[in-house]
Amino acid sequence: MPQPAQASKAPLVKFWPLMAALTLLAGTAQAAELPADLAKAVHDYDQAQMHGDKAELDRLVADDYVLVNSSGKVDGKAELIAGYVGPGNRLDPFVVREPVERVWNDGAVMGGVVTLSGLDAGKPYRVTLRFADIWAKRDGVWRVVYTHVSRPPQP
Repeated sequence: MPQPAQASKAPLVKFWPLMAALTLLAGTAQAAELPADLAKAVHDYDQAQMHGDKAELDRLVADDYVLVNSSGKVDGKAELIAGYVGPGNRLDPFVVREPVERVWNDGAVMGGVVTLSGLDAGKPYRVTLRFADIWAKRDGVWRVVYTHVSRPPQP
């Protein structure tokens, strides 16, 4: 069981992808600029995270996926999915601020700043994060391949 100082970092691993998915929802003008197949993948990813859909997460997260969380810990696909399907986890609705979306032929970056709250293994949390998700289109399919999360400076 993590010590109290470590417990506050657990949501960073479990809920960063939802931040990226909801970046799509941050504004219709930005969403309209995304390729339709990427927008659908992001939406599907969003839904899979909110509903703890293991099969859908497995489909949308690349096998070689890497997450660097705000403490510098590196995790992979299995750890990410485990965080969403675990009992007692809930992510409250939130708004992505300072959204970033960049798309090129077979890749995209989606990110921003978000304040997350909810339950992690039944314990409440609240944390503000800056994130960047990297999506890659491989063999015609968009998948999340990399995420970096950091804590923005406090005002």
